[in-house]
Amino acid sequence: MYRFFEPGLKLALILFMVNGCSGKRPEAIGIGPSGLRGCPKSPNCISSEAKDPQHAIDPFRLKGDPNVSWPLIRDEIVSMPGWVIVTATDNYIHVECKSRIFRFIDDLELYFNSSNGIISIRSASRIGYSDFGANRRRVELLRNELRTKQVIE
Repeated sequence: MYRFFEPGLKLALILFMVNGCSGKRPEAIGIGPSGLRGCPKSPNCISSEAKDPQHAIDPFRLKGDPNVSWPLIRDEIVSMPGWVIVTATDNYIHVECKSRIFRFIDDLELYFNSSNGIISIRSASRIGYSDFGANRRRVELLRNELRTKQVIE
């Protein structure tokens, strides 16, 4: 009888589909001396600190008392399906965002500068070259939700 996949190959394929698309958590993530780290040349990253139009996106401006507003941002992130907070401090949040179909994991970072009320944002894919605009859509979704709730301007 002809079989499409040998049993070992089936298991390898299943493991790839479950875990293979996630990629490894970046080691160089977080706040550096000049803020969030930059984007690579590939189009699968956006940052409010980027200067080129391909990667640039507007930052958020916190509204109201940071002691009230910043925790509301964490609450909104927790409510998003497939989003898990990895690190949260009084001025930084790192989120792993898992796509629904292929289970790709992207990294979303928010860095709050209390001196000016600006939240810098970076969202990047762990694997692949293009994200077909997924990171930009994710940040704009969060922006719209936070504006609706009057957490940011």
